[in-house]
Amino acid sequence: MEILLAIVFVVVAPLAGGLLSGLDRILTARMQGRKGPPILQPFWDVAKLLKKENLIISRYQQMYLYCFLIFTVFTGALFFSGGDFLIVLFAFTLADIFFIMSGFVANSPYSHMGSERELIQMMAHEPIVLLSAVGMYLVTGNFHVSAIVGFAKPLLAFLPGIFVSFVFILLMKLRKSPFDLSMSHHAHQELVRGIITEFSGRPLAIVEVAHWYENVLLFSFLYLFYASSPLIAVAILAVVFFFQILIDNSTSRVKYEAALKTCWMVTIGFGVVNILVLALFKNIGLLVP
Repeated sequence: MEILLAIVFVVVAPLAGGLLSGLDRILTARMQGRKGPPILQPFWDVAKLLKKENLIISRYQQMYLYCFLIFTVFTGALFFSGGDFLIVLFAFTLADIFFIMSGFVANSPYSHMGSERELIQMMAHEPIVLLSAVGMYLVTGNFHVSAIVGFAKPLLAFLPGIFVSFVFILLMKLRKSPFDLSMSHHAHQELVRGIITEFSGRPLAIVEVAHWYENVLLFSFLYLFYASSPLIAVAILAVVFFFQILIDNSTSRVKYEAALKTCWMVTIGFGVVNILVLALFKNIGLLVP
């Protein structure tokens, strides 16, 4: 069953991720008073990129991008097969490091700056990602995804601070405004397009597909907070998805110093306090996995 779920993720995730990207573009257009492209436009864009001439900026660029895609897929397969959540998070971080390296090997200063900002973003969001795993362990007594999903009660009841923090850093992980510091889908900004400035053709298609996998995986992480009630979990995911697009279209980009400071303040104010309260309850016997 675990292997089947992993295979389903590998096959279905890019389709779901592409549809989410198309829906994102439609909702964004409607919020801006435009009609927007068809929901299948992301698939057509990737198909068009694959047909373009394959220009290699560096011989290592494509290798790093393939590693980014492979480790993202591996992370999702491990997650959906019920593997250890800590290993899932470490593999997910490793995939992001390969993406950063692909920007550093390009000659463009915009790519270098985008990669540096991506590293700063990792400093900002990784603490709450790890705290999420710690919080789920304190509640369920297990790091395995299968055990977390099978927990009888909604984790959101025990981890409201962790949930708020995770939704907050999701803006950064999805590269939405005000935290689209390292790259942007729009060329008219101070970074041009950040890490992906020098990418075109097949390399850019690899990035897009990897991000589809990545986005599905991020929302799957969020699903764990209410996995005991799938319908409610899906409703929460829909609200968060809409909320992310609304914030993206109603805020302007902040400086990296403000992004780092804000994320750490939210992490400490909500995430760390939530963990401390859980640990206290567990020590006095009020929380038993």
